[in-house]
Amino acid sequence: MAVATLSLEQLCINSIRFLAIDAVEKAKSGHPGLPMGAAPMAFVLWDQFLKINPKNPQWFNRDRFVLSAGHGCMLQYALMHLAGYDSVTIDDIKQFRQWGSKAPGHPENFETEGVEVTTGPLGQGIANAVGLAIAEAHLAAKFNKPDLTLVDHYTYAILGDGCNMEGVSSEACSLAGHLGLGKLIALYDDNHISIDGSTDIAFTEDVSKRFEAYGWHVLHVEDGNGDLDAIAKAIAAAKAVSDRPSMIKVTTTIGYGSPNKAGTADAHGSVLGAAEIKLTRDNLGWTYDPFVIPEDALAHMRKAIERGASLEAEWEETWAQYKTKYAAEAAEFGRFLSGKLPEGWDKVLPTYKPEDKALATRKHSENCLNALAPVLPELLGGSADLTHSNLTELKGIGNFQKGHYENRNLHFGVREHGMGAICNGIALHNSGLIPYGATFLVFTDYMRGAIRLSALAQVGVLWVMTHDSIALGEDGPTHQPVETIASLRAIPNLTVLRPADGTETSGAYKVAIENASQNRATLMAFSRQAVPNLAGSSIEGVAKGAYPVIDCEGTPDLILIGTGSEVGLCVQAAEKLASEGTKVRVVSMPSWELFEAQDAAYKESVLPKAMTKRLVVEAGISMGWHKYIGFEGDMIAVDSFGASAPGGVCMEKFGYTLDNVVARAKALLG
Repeated sequence: MAVATLSLEQLCINSIRFLAIDAVEKAKSGHPGLPMGAAPMAFVLWDQFLKINPKNPQWFNRDRFVLSAGHGCMLQYALMHLAGYDSVTIDDIKQFRQWGSKAPGHPENFETEGVEVTTGPLGQGIANAVGLAIAEAHLAAKFNKPDLTLVDHYTYAILGDGCNMEGVSSEACSLAGHLGLGKLIALYDDNHISIDGSTDIAFTEDVSKRFEAYGWHVLHVEDGNGDLDAIAKAIAAAKAVSDRPSMIKVTTTIGYGSPNKAGTADAHGSVLGAAEIKLTRDNLGWTYDPFVIPEDALAHMRKAIERGASLEAEWEETWAQYKTKYAAEAAEFGRFLSGKLPEGWDKVLPTYKPEDKALATRKHSENCLNALAPVLPELLGGSADLTHSNLTELKGIGNFQKGHYENRNLHFGVREHGMGAICNGIALHNSGLIPYGATFLVFTDYMRGAIRLSALAQVGVLWVMTHDSIALGEDGPTHQPVETIASLRAIPNLTVLRPADGTETSGAYKVAIENASQNRATLMAFSRQAVPNLAGSSIEGVAKGAYPVIDCEGTPDLILIGTGSEVGLCVQAAEKLASEGTKVRVVSMPSWELFEAQDAAYKESVLPKAMTKRLVVEAGISMGWHKYIGFEGDMIAVDSFGASAPGGVCMEKFGYTLDNVVARAKALLG
């Protein structure tokens, strides 16, 4: 095939393919097969349908593009470079997967402007896309007017066989079908290859029928390698269906164009090699040197710049009219987009006195959510089928359902992992929405991938977890998260909070909302059982991570350190010890991460290095606490699984009693 016979479309498609081939070869690492096979569908989508402005990647009303099959990220980097994004230069592509390149080994939203979501773990991207579509649907229902459509964009995702095998995609896509998210369109790269070889060794279900059962509109392009017209007609047909999400199965050949590796697992995650690249160039009639793009192809793809500027200008005209006709709504919408919180929002957070009724911190959490909901209209979320156990319903606000997208109570069903990824997607819409997702603390293990990604990808999500210890009782060790808090504290960039009472719960929400506005994730762990309100607790203290809730005159003989429900037990023990002449400081430590962020002087004032007699009381494993206990300290911990019994009995049997704390303190003092 001579170069002269290549159409302009084929020049563009092969430009995508060979940028991927050359980048992977230079890096000696990567996945060339997916970009080679998916280039035609990606080209048609980006050339004919995708509404973007490459020179302003954050333009609000852009379509969102998600490459769920993130291992094939050179497809996205090639498309972005060809379309004119300044964030992906040819030098970045030449340094694919190398230190400092804006073309890392999987798409990272915090590294490369224009990449909407971080996709690496398979299935997360399509689940994020569901969240993006929920955000669009909610904002459209809230702000659009009969005469002015302010919010109107699609979410497109390319996913592969691996994404469809992962359970998180099933959870999220099932919910998307139930919700009827008509502006979500997924293109399934049906190439029948995964790392282990042909998918027929493990994956033989009819994916189209599965998505039909989910309630999706399903189409099939049988020749995804060459029938560009069929691809375009399928996308247009998907856009015409507004009451359901659409899945377009596009049958392709992985590694298309490679004479010896096309259609095989060898094209999936390995370089083609110099000899095979030469054969591929000859086979596709590609006479250009590595990283060279034909001028005609580049000029055509760069039309996206002018087209995008025009689209944004049209939207700005609509926005200007909207501000004139609907000033109040425009002010709120503008604040959403700015990410700024309303003035005085935190003043609604309740505080408590010791004489106030003892409540579970999950109940205090419910009070906070419902105090915040009227002043933070950007707050929305819900539970994985535990609304009345997690206490996460926003009262009187209504459920987000098909036909009622303006409402803010999300019901995720028993889909913890899907919930997590969807919440990440809502936040990554970058429109000021603050999502929260809730379940029992122990089930964060089911959604750990999404929680980790919320920290990694700098996503402002609130994780609301309840039933935080062995005190939840009769459900037994399967439901008692003895090791869970420690494992969550191990995740970088995740603020973990375990508040002690009502006031500390308010402090936790203040931290969490502020974190969300600054694109940081927060996990809060709340008790099932009632806890007393402490005289010394404070919202300000929570923000510092650790602080004295009671203190003594002079130098303490002992420091008791507690978190959550155990702080009240420490206070009781301190009062008893003080009555016997022992000077005790009780430190509430709701967050290691916030405490470590304080300066050295503050940390020394709370936990002086010279005060080595320290007793930690937390109803979980001891791992990690030794940095605060020191060599002369001790801890009352649960370094085993829990047991099935009433919560109070569990706490007693594991040593969380006044008598045991006092006895262990006295033993420590010698």
